[in-house]
Amino acid sequence: METALLVAVTLATCAFALLNGFRDAANSVAASVRTRALGPRVAVVSAAVFTFAGTMMSTRFSEALVDLADFHYESVAEGLAVLLVALLSGGAWLFWCWRRGMPTSSGHALFASLAGALLGHSLLHPEEPRSVPLILLFGIALPIVVTPLVALVLAYVVTIPTTWLIRHASPTDAARGGRAAQAIASLAVALGNGLQDGQRNAAFLTLGFVIMGSTTAEDSIPLWIQLLCATCMGLGALGGGWRIAHTISNRMVRFDPVRGASAQLVAATMLFLGAQVFHLPLSTTQAVTSAIVGAGASQRFETVLWANVGRVMRFWVLGPVVCCAAGTVLMLAVHPLVV
Repeated sequence: METALLVAVTLATCAFALLNGFRDAANSVAASVRTRALGPRVAVVSAAVFTFAGTMMSTRFSEALVDLADFHYESVAEGLAVLLVALLSGGAWLFWCWRRGMPTSSGHALFASLAGALLGHSLLHPEEPRSVPLILLFGIALPIVVTPLVALVLAYVVTIPTTWLIRHASPTDAARGGRAAQAIASLAVALGNGLQDGQRNAAFLTLGFVIMGSTTAEDSIPLWIQLLCATCMGLGALGGGWRIAHTISNRMVRFDPVRGASAQLVAATMLFLGAQVFHLPLSTTQAVTSAIVGAGASQRFETVLWANVGRVMRFWVLGPVVCCAAGTVLMLAVHPLVV
């Protein structure tokens, strides 16, 4: 039973990483393709390569997430079932949102589903300690408040000196320089996506082997797990996530190459600092989307479609609630099968 569940967790993690890379490729390619800084094929391949590289760059963030998500369990089978339920619940929500073209957070979906699965398990075993409050606080509550607000404000502020510096440049020169900067910025976002989401997936799979007893939470992330998750993220990114890319670049805000570059540089910086310095799981989707809205809002004429922005934000708030509830219900349903 335990071995079968571990195999299922491994396969589910790979599928989640593929879906994660597929959806989040939009964060890297949307703005650069919209302003023609990169061609669609070049943008997608570059996003896949740099997402892979970001996942392989370090294990510090993965190890921090293993410590955050580590929990006690009644048996090995029940612990693995919690992980499997979280992956299935979070993946189902992300797939549904992709079908609707909604840029939602993969990390929040996974952490909320994990918290829900743990909550369902605690209803059956109330005597066991749980890390649900920590997961909800550091995995969802803080990032969902900090990321959009900081990204929006910083992008708005950064565009002010940037546009002032190019005030005497011709529109052609400004657009050419903006596209060059944006091409670099899109690669930085893909790298940050690997540092955040790729390493989070590696941490989640490592947690399965910690539960199985094959490794401990104090050990480093196994290289093969890191390589497997990096490969799945990179292969998923080759899909481009064009439905979500269209929402980000066309249905929310109109922007020029200079503002697109400013937004993506702000988002990439936040992802790097969150992963490597603060060990805070930030949403790539929320960082990029909010930064683009902030940069677009700095223009003199109205370019932000606030009705569509509000609709996306409602999904950001609704997502953790739905995933937590789904994780709880699904855990209660599968529990009799693993005891």
